[in-house]
Amino acid sequence: MVGAVIGLVAGLGLLLIWSAFSRPRATASAPRRGHRTREKLAQAGLTGVNPTQLVLLQVLGGVVGLAVVFVVTTSLAVSTVFAVFGAMVPRLMVSRLRNRRQSELREVWPEVVDNLTSGVRAGLSLPEALASVGTRGPEAIREPFRQFGSDYRATGRFNDSIDRLKAALSDPTGDRVCESLRVAREVGGTDLGRLLSTLSGFLRDDARTRSELMARQSWSVNAARVAVSAPWLILLLLATQQQTLTAYDSPTGIVILAAGAAVSVFAYRLMMRIGRLPEERRVLR
Repeated sequence: MVGAVIGLVAGLGLLLIWSAFSRPRATASAPRRGHRTREKLAQAGLTGVNPTQLVLLQVLGGVVGLAVVFVVTTSLAVSTVFAVFGAMVPRLMVSRLRNRRQSELREVWPEVVDNLTSGVRAGLSLPEALASVGTRGPEAIREPFRQFGSDYRATGRFNDSIDRLKAALSDPTGDRVCESLRVAREVGGTDLGRLLSTLSGFLRDDARTRSELMARQSWSVNAARVAVSAPWLILLLLATQQQTLTAYDSPTGIVILAAGAAVSVFAYRLMMRIGRLPEERRVLR
C-alpha cells in the first residue's frame, strides 16, 4: 500500500515536471511582444501603423543609412554601422512621440475630468458627458471621445464603447476614469462628482511634480545624447579621408567599429534607463 502511494506521488510529480517544460513558451511570447509594440504605437498616436510596418520602416531606415553613408565614404564597414543606427531611428521616433503624447495627456487630463464633473453635475448621463468631451474638451484628446460618442450612438452598448475608448486612449489615467464611470453606471451612486473632483486634484499635483522633475533632468539627458552621438559624427567627418577609410576597412578597424557601436548602444540604453522617471502601468486595461 505504501509503495503504491509513493509510486502514485512520484508519477504525479514527473507528470507535473513534464507539463511545465512542455509548454509552448516561444509561441506565447511572440504575441506578447507584438501586443507591447502595438500598445506603444497606440500610445504614440500611430494607430494606423502596425508592428509589421514598423519593422519594414526599420529595414528601410537601415538601407537608406547604408546607401547614404556608402555614397559619402565608400567604406562598407562605416556604412554598416550607420545602417544599424538608421534601423534604430523608427523605434526611437516612436518612443519620442509616445513620451510627448503622454506628457500632453498628463497636462490635459485634469481639464477632461473637470469637464466630466461639470457634465455629471449638470444632469447629463454618463455617455452624454463622455461624448461632450469630444466637442468641448481639450483639442489633444477630442478624437477618442468623439469616436466614443459615434460608437455609442450606433450600438447603444456602453461597456463595449468604453472598452474601445480605453484602447484608443492607451493611458493609465484614462483606464481609471473609464472604469470609475463604468462602475458608477452599473451600481449607481451619488459620489461620482466628488470622486472626479478628488481625482482632478491628484492629477494636477502629479503633473506639476513630474514637470519639475523632467525640467531638472532634461539637461543631463540631452548632454548624454550629445556625448553618445559626437564620436560618430566625428567618425563621419574623418571617413571622408582615404587614409581613415583604409584603417577602418581593415580587420582591426572593423573590430573597433563593432565594439564602439556596441558600447554606444549599451551606454544609450543604460542612460535612458537610469534617467527614466517611474511610469504608471496600465493595471485596469
